[in-house]
Amino acid sequence: MTGHNAPHCTPTSRPAEAFAAQPPGSPTEAADRPSPWRAPVIGGLPADQRLLGGARELAANVVAALLDRVPVYRRLPREQLGGELTRDTERRIRALAHAVRTGVPAPAEEFTAVREAAARRAEEGLPLDAVLLAHHLGMEVCWEFLTRDAHAGDAADLLLLNRLLLDQLRRASTAAGTGYLDGQRSAVDRRSSARQSLLTALLAGTPAEEAAARAGTGLPAGYAVLCLSFADHPDEHSPGIDPGIAARRKVRRFGAELDHRTRQSALSTLTPTGGLVLVPLPTVPDHSTAPDRTTASDRPAASDRTATSEHITAPGRTTAPDDFATSGHSAVQAFDGTAEEAWPQLTAALAAAARAAGVPVLAGAAAAVPAEVPGAAALAYEVLDVARAFGRPPGLHRLDDVLLEYQLTRPSRARSRLAALIEPLADAGELLTTLRTHLAGGLNRRHTANALHLHPNTVDYRLRRIAVLTGLDPARPADVLRITAAIAARTAEQSTPAGGW
Repeated sequence: MTGHNAPHCTPTSRPAEAFAAQPPGSPTEAADRPSPWRAPVIGGLPADQRLLGGARELAANVVAALLDRVPVYRRLPREQLGGELTRDTERRIRALAHAVRTGVPAPAEEFTAVREAAARRAEEGLPLDAVLLAHHLGMEVCWEFLTRDAHAGDAADLLLLNRLLLDQLRRASTAAGTGYLDGQRSAVDRRSSARQSLLTALLAGTPAEEAAARAGTGLPAGYAVLCLSFADHPDEHSPGIDPGIAARRKVRRFGAELDHRTRQSALSTLTPTGGLVLVPLPTVPDHSTAPDRTTASDRPAASDRTATSEHITAPGRTTAPDDFATSGHSAVQAFDGTAEEAWPQLTAALAAAARAAGVPVLAGAAAAVPAEVPGAAALAYEVLDVARAFGRPPGLHRLDDVLLEYQLTRPSRARSRLAALIEPLADAGELLTTLRTHLAGGLNRRHTANALHLHPNTVDYRLRRIAVLTGLDPARPADVLRITAAIAARTAEQSTPAGGW
């Protein structure tokens, strides 16, 4: 029973065919010849005939059990339950009858149909565990149907039938799992394409309502626009580790944590060196995005600037599929409260994403209504560039955080002349370092001495030398403002904006 009469994997291994392959007159023919396949007989009736005779009744019972025990299936339209789902179930029952009658698995096209049906369930949003449970539940209903009239002497056939059903279930579950993942991947790809189309429309300054509908969302009151700069992860420079894999892992972990923190509402395009993120704001931002009044039509489109930026890569202009076209969607909000109250939450979210990625992340940020996103993206990148040039610590920086530095980075005659005030210190590196440290430490000579590992008297000597060389005395309050502006102007003069924004 468990040998020659067990279910087999391929038609070529069927016992009857193995016997047909024996040479006539073989001396071992009579002894070794396997018996032809015989379908299990339960209650005096072959199991395959029992299945075929009750296929429609069984299909209805399976669907009823599915709705009773797997509630998520109740979300499907009534027409689909009584139509496609019932027809598919009956087809599976007939395929099972084929396996019982022949002793071999159902034809390959039957499992192709299982994969395709599972892919549809994935696209409809049913969870994988429910889809797999449906196959197990269907087989359970069939087993109960086949065995309800079993006789006491049917034990051997029941065991054989059990093995056949388990084999069929294993194959169907594998096909369903594969199909579900294919369908899920396809749905994710379409959703990603629709979201990238929305991001592209926003950056280009074109009407984005239709793109938002295709992405299954609405336009929020405003967006926080973040331009990011990622540091390298140590693994990107570790011997024996593929730097590309380490870089992609960094980006993936950052993106996953940011999605989690923003309720999967953020639009983003990320590369190993940085990226651009748009996070919905719950209310209209308070401040104008652009310090000047240049319109979006007067400056390059954000998507064009993105394409040439060192740290940001523009998304392609992909078109979302028609099945994403919906109406009446409301925007998913990343944070609660007003736009201004969202900034501390966004700062915390950025810090958490940076920790997940394992690297410092520097961000320039600005806010705008959807129609003004191109200007906000330009400003956010300029803020990032200023923060990077002036050595600001990792984290989120807005224009208000770098007002003086930002203004001094705008080309002007005054900037060059300010920078020239400390030019005499250019060849005395230790004096310029001392001056920067002294200003950063609040003009506290002991703090400066500790930071530079110097004796306080040495700090005093250097400050006097600075006053002699520049005519600006760090101990005189009237000169401190000019010294601070001169250092900022010199930094701006020496820095080269990355990306050409």
